[in-house]
Amino acid sequence: AWVRSPGPGGQNVNKLATACQLRFRVGGTTLLDEAGRERLRRLAGRRLTRDDEILIEAHRHRSQEGNRRDALE
Repeated sequence: AWVRSPGPGGQNVNKLATACQLRFRVGGTTLLDEAGRERLRRLAGRRLTRDDEILIEAHRHRSQEGNRRDALE
């Protein structure tokens, strides 16, 4: 999802949604066994939501594409 970036943004502040929000549903993945999912939940810390999703936000770049790459990394 695209959201507005926090902090100063020059002329485009309050106009463009360039920050990237990436959500990963831990309980719904088949890539990990239960032990792996539990470890991922522990490692996620505050980024783990009540809906069992890891929320990653990227807003270092001024472009959507730059923030998308950053979130995926």
